[in-house]
Amino acid sequence: MADPLGIAYSPCPNDTFVFHAWAHGLVPGAPAVDVTFADIDITNGMAERGEGDILKVSYAVLPWVLDRYALLPCGGALGRGCGPLVLTRGQDGTNAPRGPGDLAGRTVAVPAERSTAYLLFRLWTAALVPGGVGEVRVMPFHEIMPAVRDGRVDAGLVIHEARFTYQRYGLHRLADLGEFWEGTTGHPIPLGAILAKRSLGAERLAEITHAIRASVRQAWADPEAGRGYVLAHAQEMERSVADAHIGLYVNEFTEDLGEAGHAAVRELLTRAADVGLVPRVSESDLL
Repeated sequence: MADPLGIAYSPCPNDTFVFHAWAHGLVPGAPAVDVTFADIDITNGMAERGEGDILKVSYAVLPWVLDRYALLPCGGALGRGCGPLVLTRGQDGTNAPRGPGDLAGRTVAVPAERSTAYLLFRLWTAALVPGGVGEVRVMPFHEIMPAVRDGRVDAGLVIHEARFTYQRYGLHRLADLGEFWEGTTGHPIPLGAILAKRSLGAERLAEITHAIRASVRQAWADPEAGRGYVLAHAQEMERSVADAHIGLYVNEFTEDLGEAGHAAVRELLTRAADVGLVPRVSESDLL
């Protein structure tokens, strides 16, 4: 029997929902997997070092890793109305930024330097923040909203379930980078990608793609089957928030990127390369 494939994805509800069936041996004929849970900044680094057979990463890291990894056409996070948010403290008499221009020279917390969220943020600030922001601090995702609330940073870039919880911290949504992206390009937002090592070979990559799609379809057909798995890894997230998270990030693009999904990825990486934020990627690299 072949050794299990190493797969790393986040404990976020969308990933555990998508991979539950495969991770638990419920996809007939699928190769066995050995699962590692890791946040996106960790898996991005794993990809850059060539660690792991299958990884959930930020689309923003693709230009540095496509020599060793192939982009799979399923399993990732890409959609509409699901973009990162820029948050500040409430507007009740504080010195908090009140518009994009007020971020000039300010301190902003971000979850990872090579995240898609940060790439979108840099494209947004290049367009709307004259002179750019001041200090950028990378900190764990769960620490960003408290840091903004407590005034340790002027603004924070957040993703995922923060869309549903930021008001509990008394925070103000300064910008929705998804609205900026969709309004500027018309494309859905490419957030998280699934990669597999090219060295596994075409036949194995096809098996992996089939396993992911089958796992997604099983999750949709019987969402209660993986409920315990999702909530066990959801970092004390309420069930309603986990459900909203899944509903937002698991969609038709998760089953198949399709031409619309691939076009969105090409647009993101081309725009970023045009302004010198990432190395340029060729069309063949994304296949």
